Amino acid sequence: MAIASAPVQAEIDIAVVGAGIIGVACALQLARQGKRVLVIDPQGPGQGASFGNAGHLATEQVFPIADLSILKRLPAMLMDPMGPLRLDWKYLPFALPWFTRLLLNLRSAPFQRTISGLRGLNEASLRAWQRLLAVIERPSLLKEDGSLLMYERPESRQALEALQARMAGQGVPVEFWESGAVHDAAPQLSERIRGGLFFPSTGHFIDPFRVVCELANAAERLGVRFLHQRVLGGQLLEDGVALSTGEGSLRARQVLIACGAHSAGLTSGLTGKRVPLDTERGYHLMLPQEHGRLPFAVTSLERRFIMSPMAGGLRLAGTVEFAGLARSPNMERAWQLLRLGKGLFSRELNAEGATPWMGFRPSLPDSLPIIDRVCEGRVMLAFGHQHLGLTQAAITAEHIAGLAGLPAAVGPSHCLPDLAPFRLDRF
Repeated sequence: MAIASAPVQAEIDIAVVGAGIIGVACALQLARQGKRVLVIDPQGPGQGASFGNAGHLATEQVFPIADLSILKRLPAMLMDPMGPLRLDWKYLPFALPWFTRLLLNLRSAPFQRTISGLRGLNEASLRAWQRLLAVIERPSLLKEDGSLLMYERPESRQALEALQARMAGQGVPVEFWESGAVHDAAPQLSERIRGGLFFPSTGHFIDPFRVVCELANAAERLGVRFLHQRVLGGQLLEDGVALSTGEGSLRARQVLIACGAHSAGLTSGLTGKRVPLDTERGYHLMLPQEHGRLPFAVTSLERRFIMSPMAGGLRLAGTVEFAGLARSPNMERAWQLLRLGKGLFSRELNAEGATPWMGFRPSLPDSLPIIDRVCEGRVMLAFGHQHLGLTQAAITAEHIAGLAGLPAAVGPSHCLPDLAPFRLDRF
């Protein structure tokens, strides 16, 4: 690959492309270590997928995003526009290579590698978030109150018990709650709820967008600058990277690509490596009149969606759609979440003032992110976290601080997970 000879602008050590939760958390950690950081994004911090996620610190999710049952569900995915997992038939030709890779990664060896990688990141995620929120003096943004996976049908109990055994086998803290325990903790749930799995080492953020904003404010206080422009391309230099934007060009000693579902093009342009990145379009419906319904995040096993209590109300989220980056949102999918909530409470949900939303989750076919340093250190990568971007943001930021040639911001007794499963060259 040809390398230009233009000089590097000394005032930018690291250009971070992407102002979502991953990019902003990384920028803050890099600035804490004395680096001069510029964050580039056409939107403000947290305005993309980080704005509307479910807010769940999902440390329990150590299994890939799909298993072999996806083959049985494919016809329904194509036919049901309101299903919890939707594949737009017009997008099918573009999605087939990604789905083919996904199926290949469901073979025993790669499947186990995925579990090991996810477990390593997730086991370290809660403590990493505790450290990061302590740095910005905002620990109250995270409620470490656990989460519940509940079930309604008697025939679901066996599947739930099997899932409990699988999770316990991976070291995930999990408890089986009977109906009485569920209703003691969440008395507003309907009597039809028969029980569930409680995950004590999880939690939820009371406002995911505010989390990004607070991190961005802390980063700015340390000198991080935010540039509202779109990065159109890049070129490797002898001692750095040149990036072109809609309003000109800039140079930095290193670049961190952390722009989520939009990361593939720039990664390919700088590294020569094509990344099989696709997007899961996620929807949410925010109910601003709903406060005090739930003490923690609750997921329905049968209905396949999550309800998270937040400062701004109750957020219903979890639907997945494969339709690419270009198609307009189908907000009826967000309103479908309200219909899924019917019958789950002793009193029906109040939808007055409800607002729908759609965002792009960046997903790789092996369910693992890319966290790496390539091109002799000039290019760093942190994207592809699928449903776990919020969960894994703080631990990813500590990794990136280490990859930038800096000591990771962790205590002496803490070890970061092995980065081998997350390298670019696995593709």
